[in-house]
Amino acid sequence: MAQLLEGARKLGWVLFNAFLRFIFVFINNCVAIPSYCLYCILLQPLRIMDSRYFWHIEGIMFKWMLAMVSLWGWVAGYTVMEWGDDVRPLSEEEAMVIVNHQATGDVCTLMMCLQDKGTGKAYRDKQLIYLKDHLDRYYRSRDRKWIVLFPEGGFLRKRRETSQAFAKKNSLPPLTHVTLPRLGATQVILKTLGPQQENGSLGKEASTMHPSQSGSKPKGLQWVVDVTIAYPKARPMDIQTWIFGYRPPTVTHVHYRVYPIKEVPVETKPLTDWLYQRFVEKEDLLAHFYETGAFPPPKGQKEAVSRAMTLDPVRLCLIQSLAFASGYLWYSVLQYFYCCLF
Repeated sequence: MAQLLEGARKLGWVLFNAFLRFIFVFINNCVAIPSYCLYCILLQPLRIMDSRYFWHIEGIMFKWMLAMVSLWGWVAGYTVMEWGDDVRPLSEEEAMVIVNHQATGDVCTLMMCLQDKGTGKAYRDKQLIYLKDHLDRYYRSRDRKWIVLFPEGGFLRKRRETSQAFAKKNSLPPLTHVTLPRLGATQVILKTLGPQQENGSLGKEASTMHPSQSGSKPKGLQWVVDVTIAYPKARPMDIQTWIFGYRPPTVTHVHYRVYPIKEVPVETKPLTDWLYQRFVEKEDLLAHFYETGAFPPPKGQKEAVSRAMTLDPVRLCLIQSLAFASGYLWYSVLQYFYCCLF
């Protein structure tokens, strides 16, 4: 009987906590998103006079919105342990980020990481045309730095069976922890945003030096950041978990590997082989992690080094307070105009 009561008490607390978190997230979105949109409207004259400065400010506000999502996870005890290459020096360089995709929580995990620094082929082809047009018209003009891509094109649980069937049919390695990536969007991004092509690879403008070693900043993509997300016991977190916080505190592990853009081919066959190889490596990384609880060390090293990603709680609280203050400010302004007009 005592165990039953204890179980009921814990369940009651989880449900009560989930309810409070839902109310907080709902109110947060109701004030933050409209405030962001209204600030962007207010700044439209600046966009006409100096568009680069406008998009710089818009980028800061958007990063603040991502910080609020990070706060949801941080308060619930959801943190990140980082492995592999240090990508912080790349934060001001242009890079394409390729990530394995397991659940909706992957996006939330990336939002936290960034704070520290089934349709038919015809439809997909049409979307690739839209993607190229968007990159040509908007991406460079807004001075964006990183573009994030999930090459698998869907969640692991939904694509694993078809991916394994395709691999068997085409004599490709069978994958369990990831699926075979799709080429389309990756190739469009590389061809559109990469430096001038040379011999089937990206050209001489691409840097082969680490940003800390390079004084100049060439234009176009300079790096491909290969990100592998691993969840304890292979249990992915979805966005509902981030909102309701019903899972106990969890450490998500994120592995980085950086490739200079000059090493990445852009022609179809070489790029397909290169991209498949990256996901075979992801399979090996995840298999090792799920077996040992750690990612393997880089070649030539005996031990892998991990680093806990840290968030500044004061900064997160200030951003959250600014969101609520902005919501109240805009509510007061709109109410004043409403009373004047009606």
